[in-house]
Amino acid sequence: MIELQHISVNFGKCEILDDINANISEGHLTAVMGPNGCGKTTLLRCIGALLQPSSGQVLIDGIPVQNYSARALAQKVAFVRQQTQTDFDFSAFETVLMGRNPYQKRLQNESQADWDIVEQCMRKTNTWHLRFSTPHQMSGGELQRVMIARALAQQTPVLLMDEPVSNLDIAHQLEIMRLLRNDGGKTILIVIHDLNLALQFCDDLMLFHSGKLLYHGPINGGLTPKNIRTVYGVASHMADDRIIYDY
Repeated sequence: MIELQHISVNFGKCEILDDINANISEGHLTAVMGPNGCGKTTLLRCIGALLQPSSGQVLIDGIPVQNYSARALAQKVAFVRQQTQTDFDFSAFETVLMGRNPYQKRLQNESQADWDIVEQCMRKTNTWHLRFSTPHQMSGGELQRVMIARALAQQTPVLLMDEPVSNLDIAHQLEIMRLLRNDGGKTILIVIHDLNLALQFCDDLMLFHSGKLLYHGPINGGLTPKNIRTVYGVASHMADDRIIYDY
């Protein structure tokens, strides 16, 4: 269970998040949505203890995230960042293998079980054929899928994903969303901009507007023409369970 208790984040006089309160449903795939700059990434960083809120706290399983050791938190939460650039020339296999680090003792080598988990996760993300490739040999979309495989290899109950499908073509977007949808038991928060993709695959919605949580609940009840106009300033209507934008 993830609990957000009165989370506010300010950078100087700029208020990014304003008194966010929510309990994230365990085992659900939750879309985190809203226009650019509304606080989506900031929220994920707070949950992952990468950013200390100006006020309030995040609890995972009843424990404030700041109270976890780095290793213990890495066994609870995996993070897929929006930017996938890396300055290191590790192979894709070595990169995914890093997801097993939270389970290694000091100076301990990876086990065959770790290698098997890496292979399994790379096959799930259709990246096994890239296992010997280095970042400069991969496209942005290929590297993004490798980073998703690394997060899956971490085998955490919580997965935070910041626009994980933004660099992917349509086929791979669907492939990854199906994978997340069917990865039973994980609590996943995914920042995503494609409303119809979110509507098709996600259980719940956290919809942000000007730093405030406008809606939190089942996604079908949140992606309404009224909310879409309020948040994005775009007119729309529903047709055949899809969102159609009015021009």
